[in-house]
Formats: sequence, C-alpha cells, structure tokens
Amino acid sequence: MAETSAGQGAFDAFHPPQRELIDDCVHCGFCLPSCPTYELWGEEMDSPRGRIYLMQEGLEGEPLTGNVVEHFDACLGCMACVSSCPSGVQYGTLISETRAQVERNHKRGRWEKFMRTMIFTLFPYPNRLRAMRGPLALYQKSRLSRLLNRSGLMSKLPAGLQVMESLAPPIDRAEKLPSRVRARGEKRATVGLITGCVQSAFFPDVNAATARILSAEGCDLVIPPGQGCCGALSEHSGREEEAIGFARKLLDTFEASDVDYVVINSAGCGSTLKEYPRLLQDDPAYKAKAEKFSERVRDVSELLTELGPVAERHPVPVHIAYHDACHLAHGQGIRSQPRELLRGIPGLQLSEINRAELCCGSAGVYNLLQPEPARELGDRKAENVLATGSQLLVTANPGCSMQIRTALERRGEQLAMAHTVQVLDASIRGLGAEPLLR
Repeated sequence: MAETSAGQGAFDAFHPPQRELIDDCVHCGFCLPSCPTYELWGEEMDSPRGRIYLMQEGLEGEPLTGNVVEHFDACLGCMACVSSCPSGVQYGTLISETRAQVERNHKRGRWEKFMRTMIFTLFPYPNRLRAMRGPLALYQKSRLSRLLNRSGLMSKLPAGLQVMESLAPPIDRAEKLPSRVRARGEKRATVGLITGCVQSAFFPDVNAATARILSAEGCDLVIPPGQGCCGALSEHSGREEEAIGFARKLLDTFEASDVDYVVINSAGCGSTLKEYPRLLQDDPAYKAKAEKFSERVRDVSELLTELGPVAERHPVPVHIAYHDACHLAHGQGIRSQPRELLRGIPGLQLSEINRAELCCGSAGVYNLLQPEPARELGDRKAENVLATGSQLLVTANPGCSMQIRTALERRGEQLAMAHTVQVLDASIRGLGAEPLLR
C-alpha cells in the first residue's frame, strides 16, 4: 500500500479528529467485546481505543503510513462501540473525520483506487443502478453464474468483484411509486419519503410497502421525483466533498415539500441524514437547511411508533429472527421501536439473535473493499441466525439482507428475508405469512 510523503504529518488543518473527543476516551476497554475487528483478530490497534490512540498520534505529528491507514480502513464504522461506551465517546464522529483525512492525504494503491472509483461511480446513482436491473435479470435467468463457478473462472476474478457478483439480489418486477399518496382515513401527518439508491433499484417492493403502511396509518406521502443519493456511502468512506454535494442536492429536492416528517427505510442512510448539520457545518447557505431537515428525519419504524397504530393488524403466523442493522441500533439508537411494531402483529413469534451487537460485515461497501473479514463476520452472523430456528429473517437495511443471504448460501442454506415494513404491510393487508416466505 502506498504511503504519504516522508515527513508529512497525518492530518491537515481542515477538521482533523477533534482533540476534545479523543480525550473523552479513558481506555477502559468496555468497547472491546462489541468491536467486530477486535473480535476477529484480538489486535489492540484494530479496536476502537486502539484507533483513537492512532488518531491522537496523528494529531501529535506521526505520519499517515500505510500501516496506520490499514487499521482505519479495517473499521466497519458499525458504532457498536458507541453503544457500549460508558464515557459517551463520539467514535462515529472521530472515524468520519479521520476517514476524510485519509482520503485527502493518503495515496492508495492502483487496484484499490480502481475499486473505489468503480464503486462510487455506480452505487450512489439510482439511475445507473436501475439501468443494471435488465442485464442483471438476464444474467440471473441464464444461470451463467453457475457456469462461471463450475468452470473456475469466477474464482480468478479479484475478491471484490466476486463479492459484488454474489451479493446481487434476485430481480423482480419493480412497482413505480407516484409523486403523492393520499392518507387512508383521517390524515395525521404529511410525510416526505426518501426512496434511496440501492433500495429503489433493487428493493423497490420495500419502498412500495413503506408507502402503503404510511398511507394506512393516516399519512399523506410526498415522494419527490428525481431524488439522488443522500451521501451516506460517500460519507462513511471519507469522500466528504462528494457526500456534501449529494446532501445539498437532496436538500434542494425536498426544500419545496411542505412536510411534517422525512422518512427513510434504510438504516445507513438514516444515520447520515441525521448527521447533515455536522456534514454541512461549513456551508452557510445550507447549514440552517440541514438543521431543519434533520430535525424532521425519522426511520420508518421510529415514526410509526411515534404516531401509534390505527390500522388493524391481521395475523401473520410466522417465526422471525430480528437482525439489528448497525446504523439503526448503534447509529440512531433505534432498537425497541421495530420490535414493538413486530410484536404488535398477532401470531408472530420473534426470536433474538445471539451476539446481535456484532456487525454482519456489510457496512456500506465494506464487504467489497474488505472481503475477507466481511466474509468471516457474515458467516458468524449466518450461523447465529440459523440457530434461532426461525422461518424468516427481518432487518431494516438492504446491505444487511444481501450480506446475510450470501453467507447463508455459502452454507447451502436458504432463509426467507423481509424488511420490517414488509411484515407490517402483510399484516395490515391481511395477506398472512405466505407472501413473505416465498
């Protein structure tokens, strides 16, 4: 891995990791059991407090060497350490600031640079992802994947490309949403829906279910056309300027929408949307907009719990395992709300997953850039999911669904998967469990 120039300090003067946040860490070690990479390797520098120590060293003039960058890159940014920290260390802010420094001040190797360029030329652009639906559907129907695997050609591809191929979800018919959906019954709120990138391209049924549920619960929906990326993938990878550009465009898209709330159904996106004030802190033209916008952002389970149910729930007799998406549970502190909604469905049995706090290895594009640790974490999560004996895995993030499904397939196992809103939608519509288990 390439390094920075000799004699260059780790960080430039533009928002380096904040000394006061670093000083909050008392190195107690409570974060260690919850850290996925420390769980894998037992290495101090691959723990949150070890990385904080490296940040401190960088502030004191130590260079940003390839070895140091590897420890920062190995972090999933899952923020499980934030949930377990008794001192309230804002590790999420620290790693975001550090990754932005790495992207500006570290020269990456040629292949790694190519992979990152390919990923960020594709995934944050909904129209480009949607353009892939047709070719991907043909590829899946042709069973070319089996031929490539049997011939051994797939194994000759770089690891990141192999993972990208394996993660592709089955392509079904996409339901197109209108720009407005009226509330059924008495109107309780006006809600703007963010449709997302991967969600809108590969999981449009989740957006459709979200719209139906909110309408059934008395919400008028505003769905601005032409939405772009919220910037989450870029922000989580240190591509700060890119993330800021996406954030500005999304704020402009929703500026004319007179809504009470802005709803998101993807955990990683929701975490970033609530961080817009920090992301746009140096932009006078957008800072106030970001603050007003973020105050209205709600995960869909968060809003449904706030409003309280009015639509009748019909039985869904199914045994589910609920997987906490990291940026929902740790990033936003939303744990009880989805469970409360699911347990309100007659006939549904919910089981908890052992070591639920440990990331599944998806973490945005982590599984593409760090395929080996991501694979091991995915395998551990799959084993714990299977141990519940459930019929259906429910989660709130598209990346988690793809990662765990792929890990199960490596074991020769299959398990039905659904988003929280799809289970609620089946209950409200009286569909039972059958559509969820197909």
